[in-house]
Parts: sequence; structure tokens; C-alpha cells
Amino acid sequence: MTRRLWIRIYFAFVAMLLGLIVLIGVSAHLLRGGVGPVPPPMVAGAELFLQGLPDGPSLQAALAERAAELDVDVGLWDAEGQRLASTDPKLPAPSAGGPSHGWFRYDGRGGMFLELSDGRWLAAVPRSDHFRKRFRGFLGVLLLIAVGIAAGSIPVARGITRRLEQLQSGVEQLGGGDLSARVEVCGRDEIAELAEAFNRSAEHIEELVDRQRRMLASASHELRSPLARVRMALELLADGDEAGERRSLVDGAVADIAELDGLVEDLLVGVRTDAGATMAEDLDLADLVAPEAERTGATPTLAPSPLRGDARMLRVLVRNLLENARRHASGAPVEVSVAPLTGGGARLEVADRGPGVADAERERIFEPFYRPEGHREGADGGVGLGLSLAREIARRHGGDVRHEPRDGGGSTFIADLRGL
Repeated sequence: MTRRLWIRIYFAFVAMLLGLIVLIGVSAHLLRGGVGPVPPPMVAGAELFLQGLPDGPSLQAALAERAAELDVDVGLWDAEGQRLASTDPKLPAPSAGGPSHGWFRYDGRGGMFLELSDGRWLAAVPRSDHFRKRFRGFLGVLLLIAVGIAAGSIPVARGITRRLEQLQSGVEQLGGGDLSARVEVCGRDEIAELAEAFNRSAEHIEELVDRQRRMLASASHELRSPLARVRMALELLADGDEAGERRSLVDGAVADIAELDGLVEDLLVGVRTDAGATMAEDLDLADLVAPEAERTGATPTLAPSPLRGDARMLRVLVRNLLENARRHASGAPVEVSVAPLTGGGARLEVADRGPGVADAERERIFEPFYRPEGHREGADGGVGLGLSLAREIARRHGGDVRHEPRDGGGSTFIADLRGL
């Protein structure tokens, strides 16, 4: 059976408490039985105790009477260690083997032995062991404190572990497929920070899975259209008689296959981007943009812009923005520029003279497989993933992509990249 964490914490509290009690008890025992100096007021009190007592044979009776009043055993010795009087003949005398000035133990009781100002020695030991009774009372108080602390430690231990149990329950729910699982954040300690981190992670996982589901659902739809066209072209090709008609059908099938290839490539890049599979290296964004600009016929304005990033992903970003601009430019020139950013990084701008984008759709065009109203599926050669991938890659590189209307008509896409 697994040991519950709160029980282990509770026993740790109790063990520390018991250790403290033992330490206090041992210290009290040592202080009680050890030899130490007697405070001066006690010496003065002892001299007052002896004041007025007669010398000679009557000293014994007078000392016994006065000792009985205080319920103590008393012994008195002269400066040479000769006993003058004593209520208990077994009391140790001041000698090399006996007690010195201070506290001592005798017959299981605590007493004091001190030197008076006239050179005499006095020993006093309570007849009833007041010290032992007080010590037992002291231990009783410690026991009550221990019981109180032990009882009070239970809610403390449960308060700590209850939040951990809630976190464990949330992890199990998330692992069981409930992506909406969250835990309550209580307090401002490390456990609360752990709960917040779990909630952020769960939210991120839910967002990624939801995005993958939407992408797969949209991709399945996008794949059907070119596949259906390829199938129809092959069926017509089998029945076609004229060479020109066959050539047209083959060209259409090749275009559809190219569309499928581009869709699969975009899906793979999107998966790699979501998975965070990047290879950081030092590069110049202008060097990546130049060949893509030449391939698409865009007019480049390039300035050296060093950047640390994934060259493969950045090429996809540049290509998608340029291809998107070329498709919508209606034959008008496309302009592309690269410039360094203040504080590090690079800015990429791609401008066209196309129809532009409505204000209501300036953010929606970055959604996977979204096409503005009036754009027929596949009519422009795109599949609706290019801008979405461009934004994901830019964000992976510490930046973002945004759309701005171009003066005089058209669109400008601006990608700010800070680097990995």
C-alpha cells in the first residue's frame, strides 16, 4: 500500500517535535543536576538564615529547629571543613571529593553548597523533592504542548498535500484524454506556481490538439477536391480521342498533383512547427530572400539583416508570402524588402497591388484553410495554409506577421523576426 504523503509529512512534524522535547528535557536535566555558581542573593539569604543562631552545643538544636521550619536538611562546616552542626549526618562535607560552591545532587534531590563570607560552608537540601515535582510538571507541560502541536499538524499536513492531490487528479484527467482538465490555484507558494504551470501547459496542449483537429478536418476536405479532379481527368483520359484533349487533361492532372504535393508539404511544415522541431543557426535573411525573389519575379530591396533562426522554416515563410502576393497581384509587380530591426532581428515586407483585404478579414486570413469570400477553392492555386504557416514560423522566431493596406491599393505583409 502506497504511503500517503500527508502522513509522511505529519510524522516528520511529530519526529521533529519529539526531538525538540528530548533536547529540552536533557538540557533541563543537565541544568538541574549540574554544578554551577550560586547567585549572590542566595549567599546573603543563607547568612540571614544563620543569623542569630547560638554557638556551641546548642547550635545543633537551633539549626534543626530553623531547618524544620523551612523543610530542608542543612549542614554547617567551619573553614577547615569540620562539621559544626547538621540535620542529616550523611550530607557531604566540603572536601576534595565532595561538592564545591554551587548546585549539587544528593539522595536523588537537588541542593546547593556555598561558602559564606566568614569562611564557613553551608549545604541545604529540600526534604521533599520540589525540584523533581517541578521537573515532572515541566515534562507534563511539554507533553501537553506536544499533543497540541501534533493535533494541529494534521490540518497543516493535509492542507499541503490536498493541493498536490488535486494536481495529481488534474494530471490523471489530462492523461485520460480530458483536455479541459484544470486545477484550482490556491495560495502564492511553490505549489500554486506548479498549479499555474500545469494549467498553462494543459491550455497549450488543448489549443495544439484542437488546432490539429481543425487542420486535419480541413485537410481531408482540401485533399478530396484535387484527388477527385485527378480521378475525373484519368477517366476522361481513357475515353478521350483527340490529342489536344488528352494533353489538356494531363496538364490538369499534373497541376492537381502539384497542388496535392504543396498541401502535403505545408502540412508537414505545420506539424514540425507545432512540435518545435527547429535547427537554429546564424544566417542573413537577405540571403534567403534573394533566390526566392528571383524565382517569383519580385523586385527586391535587400539590406544585410543577420538573424539566428531555422533556415528551412524561414525559406517556407518567405516563399509563402511571395507566392501569396504573386497569386493576388494580377500580374502587377511584387516588391519585397529586408531590413535589420533595432535591437536585433530582421523585418521582411512583401507588397502587392492586388485587390487587398477587407478590415474584417485581416486576421482571419491567417487561419488555416481560410479563404476570403469570393475566392473559389483552388482557383488561385493556393490551399489556404500559406499565411497560417508564415505566422506560426514568425512566432516561432520571436516575432509575428501582420497585414496592412498599401497606399494606392493592394496589401503589405510585414514579418518581424527576432530570432530563436
